[in-house]
Amino acid sequence: MEPTTTQRPTYYEELRRKGYSRRDFMKFCTMIAAYMGLEASGTAQVANALMQHPRVPVIWLHFQECTCCSESFIRSSHPMVADIILDKISLDYTETLMAASGHQAEAAMRKTMEEHDGEYVLCVEGSVPVYEDGVYCCIGGRSAIDILEETAAGAKAVIGWGSCACNGCIQAAKPNPTGATPIHQLIKGKPLIKVPGCPPIGEVMAGVLVHLVTFGRIPELDRIGRPKAFYSKRVHDSCYRRPYYDAGLFVESFDDENAQKGYCLYKVGCKGPTTYNACGVTKWNNGTSYPIQSGHGCIGCSEANFWDNGASFYTRIPTFPGFGIESNADTVGKVAAGATAVGLAIHATAATLRGKKKGAQMETEGQANAAELD
Repeated sequence: MEPTTTQRPTYYEELRRKGYSRRDFMKFCTMIAAYMGLEASGTAQVANALMQHPRVPVIWLHFQECTCCSESFIRSSHPMVADIILDKISLDYTETLMAASGHQAEAAMRKTMEEHDGEYVLCVEGSVPVYEDGVYCCIGGRSAIDILEETAAGAKAVIGWGSCACNGCIQAAKPNPTGATPIHQLIKGKPLIKVPGCPPIGEVMAGVLVHLVTFGRIPELDRIGRPKAFYSKRVHDSCYRRPYYDAGLFVESFDDENAQKGYCLYKVGCKGPTTYNACGVTKWNNGTSYPIQSGHGCIGCSEANFWDNGASFYTRIPTFPGFGIESNADTVGKVAAGATAVGLAIHATAATLRGKKKGAQMETEGQANAAELD
């Protein structure tokens, strides 16, 4: 298939050129539409967009971070995620993945900014240090804050990848010696999407970018700027251990019998009740597992200040917003047991009353039969 007359080929054209079949392409569209929470018709919308729209230019910056977001992205369960987003969405600039380096790399970024002003998507991985004129993170002799402000000026939208860019992560933990600052506190007046997590799930990252391509706008966000499709539910709500929480069955220490039985990890520090993420639904490594399923409590990495919330990752949350049995985990088992006891008592009382009523009825019937015989 020959490329269209657009300056940039479409995603579909690039994928066919890379050797993917139409069947592979449609399977990818179905998968990503499901992750995005679209209806059945959403698959066709995604497919049409990727077949018709030219590639969106992307500048991907790296500041104070460990590159785990990029690692998560390129290790997505579907190989086309990396091909269609990283290779074929046209990563015009990224320090860790592009072949060019030095002056060539900087020239590529400059060219993208000039030729696609107002069209490119700016992805930022890492926090930005602002103390000492930004000296703690410099690239090509320029500070991170200087690079960020320049590239954001001509961006169509800005995406903060991971907790470093979204909430500062460990760099911003007390005492925060470099003045590590999340992106949304530095960039104003631009559509900005937060995709937190340490790292975020690869399919979540792909879904955000595909939404931009498919609908030409940023996805619906929650009150702090996260895509609702992936961050609208607590990890607690989709956890397979939730029934144990409701029943008051908890792991008291990681080496106890309850841990072997797979009971709820709340009392050993799990932050699932206060963390919004798609871990329990999407999972990691081709849908194989996620931290709680692997036996470790959620550390709340998609929430702000998670490094400084509580004494440690293994300190239980004393209370958290909720109602009924969720108001205090200490009373969960008691409430459940009490409710069961009350239910049994009511059942026993009802059975007794029914028995007495039936006995009185039989006695009455017997007296009536005896009278007839007389």
